[in-house]
Parts: sequence; structure tokens; C-alpha cells
Amino acid sequence: MSWDLSRYDVPMGMEVFKEFRFEAAHCLQHLPAGHKCRTVHGHSYRVRVFVGGEPGSDSGWIMDFAEINDVMRPVISRLDHSMLNEIVGLEMPTTERLARWIWERVCDKLPGLSRVEIWETASSGVTYSGSS
Repeated sequence: MSWDLSRYDVPMGMEVFKEFRFEAAHCLQHLPAGHKCRTVHGHSYRVRVFVGGEPGSDSGWIMDFAEINDVMRPVISRLDHSMLNEIVGLEMPTTERLARWIWERVCDKLPGLSRVEIWETASSGVTYSGSS
């Protein structure tokens, strides 16, 4: 399948997103003694990957959700039920660093990637839109 990348020359007024979930443990050993995140603990992470652009004139969509799923599947599989500290590049696995780590693994495979959103808990998370 080939993509008409010229459609990304227009302002991004629309995004599609696909949501993923995984379970993982981590510890933030750089934090002071007594901080609850210093010891090993786990989260039920929720990740949303957003792709922006204009719907194609032939397909009617920005990107096929199945393609986003295909790109994200190995990334989520690597993270699920893991100790994040043991993954290369996530030795200090804050949610901010995890968002950047995911971005770096999928940005070349998802034309129009506009942001990665990660929920660490039901009320706390981070959004990453790439480096400037």
C-alpha cells in the first residue's frame, strides 16, 4: 500500500487515534528515600497514538486503524508485563520518558504522527508531540 504523503502539506485540522493498554512495573530510584515511586510498583498504562492530516479523497480516512495497530503491536508487546527499568532506553522510566520512547519507535512508521498520550493512572498522564 502506498500513501499519498502530499496530503500532509495541509494544516492538521483533524486527528485519528488508536488506544492501547499494557501492564508494567517500574521504580524511580533517583527519587528521595521514602517517596512512594522509588520502590517497585506497577501501573495499568493506557496509550493513545494520534495521527493528523486530511482524509484521503479515495479512502475517506486519514489512516487505516489497522495500520496503526500493526505499527504499535510490537511496541506494546515489548512493554506489556515487563519491568520497564530493564528495557534499553527506559532505565529511568518516567511516563514522560516512556512517551518519548514510544514516539521514537513509531514516528518513522506512522506518517502524520502528531502526539502520543499516556495515562499512568486514571487521573495522571502525559502528552508528547515530538521534539522541536
